[in-house]
Amino acid sequence: MAFTKTTTTGYGTRVGNSLKGMVVGLILFVVATGALFWNERRSVRTAEAIAETQTVTESIPDVSKVDTGLNGKVIHASARADTKDQLTDDEFGVSGAVAIALNRKVEYYQYEEKATKKSKDNLGGSETTTTTYTYDAKWVSKPIDSSQFEDPQYKGKNKVLATVEEKKQYAKDVSFGGYKLPPFLIAEIRGSEAAEVKLSSAQREALKTKAGVDAQVNVNGNVVYFGKNSSAPEIGDVRVTLTKVMPAEISLIAKVNGSTFEEYVAKNGNTFSRVNMGTVSKEKMFQEAQDENDLITWIIRGVGALLVIIGLRAMLGLVPTLLKVVPFLSSVADVGITLVCFIGGLAWSFLIIAIAWLFYRPIIGVPLLIVSVAGIVWLRSLAKKKKAAALAPPVPVNETVNPPQ
Repeated sequence: MAFTKTTTTGYGTRVGNSLKGMVVGLILFVVATGALFWNERRSVRTAEAIAETQTVTESIPDVSKVDTGLNGKVIHASARADTKDQLTDDEFGVSGAVAIALNRKVEYYQYEEKATKKSKDNLGGSETTTTTYTYDAKWVSKPIDSSQFEDPQYKGKNKVLATVEEKKQYAKDVSFGGYKLPPFLIAEIRGSEAAEVKLSSAQREALKTKAGVDAQVNVNGNVVYFGKNSSAPEIGDVRVTLTKVMPAEISLIAKVNGSTFEEYVAKNGNTFSRVNMGTVSKEKMFQEAQDENDLITWIIRGVGALLVIIGLRAMLGLVPTLLKVVPFLSSVADVGITLVCFIGGLAWSFLIIAIAWLFYRPIIGVPLLIVSVAGIVWLRSLAKKKKAAALAPPVPVNETVNPPQ
């Protein structure tokens, strides 16, 4: 059942909030601008490191034995990542698991509050906001504090039977043919299989004590469940899922250091190494690395441009707020300012990207800079035309005189 709360904000408070928003908007604008510039530098340096690494990488068909002639070289090879290490989780009944990694994932069944707001401007500048709160029970990664929930029916209802720490363990001795993998490459090996969970009587009692005298602890496959029934969870129930990463065929690109590996350090200072699951060619691994770099670059560009627009909108938010005394005028100004901020934010983002590329890739940066400047000039000319149209005197309408009959 939804809970509704209605509040009214006075005109003076709204103006004050807009002034604060201008400061926040300025900070957001500056930070987003810096992030856009930094992202281009990061992207170019990463691409350079990938390209440089590719030129010095040698594919090795057999790494079953350590080859001293490869020391100091960057190699691409495929082999089985194997281990004899046994990983244990004594608290949750996992023992003797021969695996590369052992993971403990913890989830809590909690109420989650969601708020939906609808605002209405009033004549005189005040604002009436109706907020509808809804509550759903779901599995989450951390307990939710319900003491601040708005609905009295759900306030303070969340609880947990036990607080459990998530945990990741890695094998220390993982072989790759005749070589030994370092921790940073071991952590890159993927996979997920159910770990075998066998709780002893002592372990079960210890978990019951942790959860409380009346708590029930059940095991369902690789899941340890705190609660009465895993098929019908209740608020406060906790489930702990235990999985392992098994030995598997992998492909890697890294610099040989004796009988192990390290990251390759490019001339620009960036480092590179990579692990792919299965047997993957050198060309595909480098292409995937570049594709990932491109994807990250575009994501940061998109987020950066959006934050620039939001920052500009917050900086200019005082104008429509001052006009809130007449909601119609405020709405018109709001639409106009939002449009200007959108176009201006995009133009500014392109400009910053273009300036960054002038430093790092001038061949592409120059035309991008021209497009950005053209967009800003177009905006200024559009603003001038609107201003001239607003100030121009009305055109007289010629009256038609009927000729005498």
